[in-house]
Amino acid sequence: MARTIFITGGARSGKSTFAEQLALGFGAPLGYLATAQPLDDEMGERISKHRQRRGDGWQTMEEPLQLAQTLSENDGTFRAILVDCLTLWLTNLLLQHEQPGEETEELIMSQVHNLSRTLRGMATPVIIVSNEVGMGIVPEHKLGRIFRDIAGRANQILAAAADEAWLVASGIPLRLK
Repeated sequence: MARTIFITGGARSGKSTFAEQLALGFGAPLGYLATAQPLDDEMGERISKHRQRRGDGWQTMEEPLQLAQTLSENDGTFRAILVDCLTLWLTNLLLQHEQPGEETEELIMSQVHNLSRTLRGMATPVIIVSNEVGMGIVPEHKLGRIFRDIAGRANQILAAAADEAWLVASGIPLRLK
């Protein structure tokens, strides 16, 4: 069983950069499992900047929905796989549902549990980046509250299952476990 490293923090906290630095310590080749989708020009520009920052030492896999399956299919191919990011994956899953509610939350949480089981069986170390979304105000809209609840529960499950957990704040990584 390989190591799982969970990294969380706020937007622009430096968590992705920290995760990339940790991954580099495993040596080449490295896999980057991207969950973002370029649904508009601005997001496409963000994705492009992330790729440029990483450079050529990474093989990028783009998968917005089938995270556990993609990890399994690439197990043993890389020295480490970085997943960036869990919360975008959760967003992609949530937005597949026209009228999200409790059933939606439970369907998504079943996929989170499946991801946790997949991680336990991996031979390749996996680094997961996620946003810490529960430190702010309660979202005004129902969809925002559902997302916050899903992300909070998912973070708890994956951080508990991980061998290491980190919080990055203002560019400073703090080891939680």
